[in-house]
Amino acid sequence: MEKGFTFQTTKSVLAEPAASARVGELMKGLGCRSVFLVSDIGIVKAGLLESALESLGNNDIKVALFTDVVADPPAHVVLAAVDAAKAARVDGVVSIGGGSSMDVAKLVALLVASHERLDDIYGVGNAKGPRLPLLLAPTTAGTGSEVTPISIVTTGEGEKKGVVSPVLLPDWAVLDADLTLGLPKATTAATGIDAMVHAIEAYTSKRLKNRVSDCLAREALALLAGNIREVCRNGGNRQARQAMLLGSMLAGMAFANAPVAAVHALAYPVGARFHVAHGLSNSLVLPEVLRFNAPVARPLHAELASIIVPDQSGDAADRTAALVSYFSTLATDLGLPTRLRDVGIKQEHVGQLAEDAMKQTRLLVNNPREVTLRDASEIYGAVL
Repeated sequence: MEKGFTFQTTKSVLAEPAASARVGELMKGLGCRSVFLVSDIGIVKAGLLESALESLGNNDIKVALFTDVVADPPAHVVLAAVDAAKAARVDGVVSIGGGSSMDVAKLVALLVASHERLDDIYGVGNAKGPRLPLLLAPTTAGTGSEVTPISIVTTGEGEKKGVVSPVLLPDWAVLDADLTLGLPKATTAATGIDAMVHAIEAYTSKRLKNRVSDCLAREALALLAGNIREVCRNGGNRQARQAMLLGSMLAGMAFANAPVAAVHALAYPVGARFHVAHGLSNSLVLPEVLRFNAPVARPLHAELASIIVPDQSGDAADRTAALVSYFSTLATDLGLPTRLRDVGIKQEHVGQLAEDAMKQTRLLVNNPREVTLRDASEIYGAVL
């Protein structure tokens, strides 16, 4: 008899180009009169907030704007945002931005309403709520944060911690291709591969793999693999951009319920210590982690290969090898670095990175194959 499982996701999704012009209407529907809008200065300069701001104004909703989010947001940025939101007396939170902005917004919505302390809610199920009404609109097709109950905070040099609780799931996820049209090729490529990693790790997750996540992961990979080269060639293709956002969201739904594993565990220290973007960190270690997991995950890898490299024949080992080759080639073709040395990492750093990775027990417990300190060192070494 198949074991039972729990599946939770965002309550409502709006997916259409120009959807950000309806943000005011949606927040008004949640009873909001004053919202805290979380983003970053790059999004502001790109003009990506204008449609949402106009919509909020047209619905008589006041806006307090917070744009001090940085990549891999440290705890002090989260706490500064919380203080600003409390001072503005807001009754709702909106984020238009990448994964870092959405992660900050989730915690603001929670901490303003619940009065919990950030230091007390790291880990799984420690955040209880309530939270303020929350709408998230991603500007990259990568993190899937708009449908995950997870917020990642940088808590010290080389270390990230997660707040994991269903209370962080927003009321609305808004997928608007127009918010992604101006993304640089490198960002488009790295975030797209990040989303693919989410789907792969959800599909091979040892602990909480389930049929709903499996379905979502397969469809996500079909959308992402079918469009990532096109959006990198032609960033103005709205149809392909919308497909990437949908694929990213489906992958987010999948890994929110069948959690990610060693790729992310090894990527986090690379990002935290060397300030490498999260998607690129994942891309760098992905092929080698796939090779490491192959002895136990080969049948599942072969199933995914049938989606990504459908013309590959042979047995499970052949198709797994093709899957690994696909991702090595994809990163090169899209112009991404493929070696740790390309981002400033040297042999002398491997030991510390491996020690940092082993602290990610929340993630490593989901990996199909046990990872030891020596294994982590060898994976990093192979990517140097």
